[in-house]
Amino acid sequence: MTALDEHETANPATPTPAPRRPSRRDRGIDPIPWWLIVIGAAVALYFILPTLIVIPLSFSSASAFQFPPQDFSLRWYENFFTDPIWLSSLGNSFLVATLAAIIATVVGTAAAVGLDRLTGRLAAFARTLLMISLVTPAIVVAVAVYIAFLQWHLTGSLFGYVIAHAALGVPFVLVSVTAALGGFDPKLLRASASLGASPLRSFITVTMPLISRGVLTGAIFAFVTSFDEVVIALFLRSPTFQTLPVQMYNSVTFELDPTISASSSLVVVAVTIIFLVPLLIGSRRTKKR
Repeated sequence: MTALDEHETANPATPTPAPRRPSRRDRGIDPIPWWLIVIGAAVALYFILPTLIVIPLSFSSASAFQFPPQDFSLRWYENFFTDPIWLSSLGNSFLVATLAAIIATVVGTAAAVGLDRLTGRLAAFARTLLMISLVTPAIVVAVAVYIAFLQWHLTGSLFGYVIAHAALGVPFVLVSVTAALGGFDPKLLRASASLGASPLRSFITVTMPLISRGVLTGAIFAFVTSFDEVVIALFLRSPTFQTLPVQMYNSVTFELDPTISASSSLVVVAVTIIFLVPLLIGSRRTKKR
């Protein structure tokens, strides 16, 4: 018998210890704690609560704001779609937002593509300059725009509204397109050039299809930002031209008009649809692939 056999005979086999239960740190992804769920639900309720109050108010038949509504009626929706002041404001907002979104999309996309190929301090300075309106308080931008446009005789004009709102939408397009360009391979452009394509044709046939989602997202944000903007619009308004947010502001400042509940509900529904439709289309395309 060897020494090893004598050692095993003297010390009988001991039971192997039970596997240790993994601690909280060893479990990988931790479950969401209950307090974080409560805080998230409270924040979500805080943002949704005004909508849950305004939409029922829009179906009230009372001549003043009354919640909960006593009777169901489409009175204020009928007033909204028959009053020329509200319809004119809605048309002005849609026209300004569309033109501003087009200009912001063209400028923001061109800036993103150009800055994507540049490096150094100059590119960083240009990117910061284009993004400054995103972090500047709205009232500061409104005062600066009003002083400049007053000298250029652009206050109260369609062109003034479009230029001011386009400047607000450029940063959103720039951020969205820059993120889309992050996954773009520059070798594709060199391959396109080697096949004889011009820079413009390469951009249209190669670059645009690959960054189209970023461009579309930026255009949507630019449109919604312009459509819902009220601070600059208050400075630029005139008796003959005002947007829907300005009319909504007037309806609660100078008079108590419950039509604002109907207009607010329509704006919420329209903005929600504008944001959800591209997401649904994108998700369906991803599933097909």
